Amino acid sequence: MKIINSIAEKHRLMSLPDPLHPLVSVVRISDLRFKEDPIWRQFSVNFYCISLKRNIAGKTKYGQQYYDYNKGVMTFLAPKQVMSLDADQMDILKPASGYALFIHPDFLYKHPLATTIKNYGFFSYAVNEALHLSEKEEKNVEEIFQKIDEEYQHTDRHTQDIILSQIDLLLSYCNRFYERQFITRKAVNHDVLTKMELLLNEYFDKEKILKTGPPTVEALADQLHMSPYYLSDLLRNLTGQSAQQHIQEKLIEKAKEYLSVTNLSVAEIAYQLGFEYPQSFNKLFKKKTSISPLKFRQTFN
Repeated sequence: MKIINSIAEKHRLMSLPDPLHPLVSVVRISDLRFKEDPIWRQFSVNFYCISLKRNIAGKTKYGQQYYDYNKGVMTFLAPKQVMSLDADQMDILKPASGYALFIHPDFLYKHPLATTIKNYGFFSYAVNEALHLSEKEEKNVEEIFQKIDEEYQHTDRHTQDIILSQIDLLLSYCNRFYERQFITRKAVNHDVLTKMELLLNEYFDKEKILKTGPPTVEALADQLHMSPYYLSDLLRNLTGQSAQQHIQEKLIEKAKEYLSVTNLSVAEIAYQLGFEYPQSFNKLFKKKTSISPLKFRQTFN
């Protein structure tokens, strides 16, 4: 796998002039010309990439519905994420327009963004979980790209602070727009919630949990064809709880059932729920209910 360490190297591989700044760059999607190189089969970059693309000749699927890429769509990549492109994907970009912003982590050094940028879950979303923009949202985002591009053309002692403030604003907008996307696609998202509940029931009702242990966010997301971060953010916006919290709620619900209608010991119940150590089960149960499993059982006697 090829690791692209610098923005300048990425520019060369896309047939672009050298960047004006070594740590930050704004490029136009229409200017990209990917050189034929085997590195595109599997590569990663050591910097952030935020893209706004328009008029891409393709569609993506969410749940049972397709959404066109012909309006503004945004994708977010964090350093060290593994990617691949084939010839067809490169051809799709040819009629496209928009912007790509490259930000090296060193550009954020000693700025609050160096920490807060890691809190935006959408940098860990899959490509098919892109952000689809309304016309008004697209205009807001495009203006920020253009302001960064303008500021990027010259350098003085204010340049970095101004660009960082624009990046901060861009990320805040994108966070808002993703929350809007979760709301406007509520029908599709409820379908995801229903499917996840069915998967959780399978874990418990078919004793799958004895073989695999308690379900994980990663396992559920994989079966739902989503990234773990996207699934958690979707559920949090829909129900107020993350995917991990949903799993824990289901565990506690099943534990209460065992405690109230069976004579299994607490250790046996912990085993039935996939816990390797009863202490871990006790700790989770008390955290979620404020009482121990034994005290909960005593309320039924």
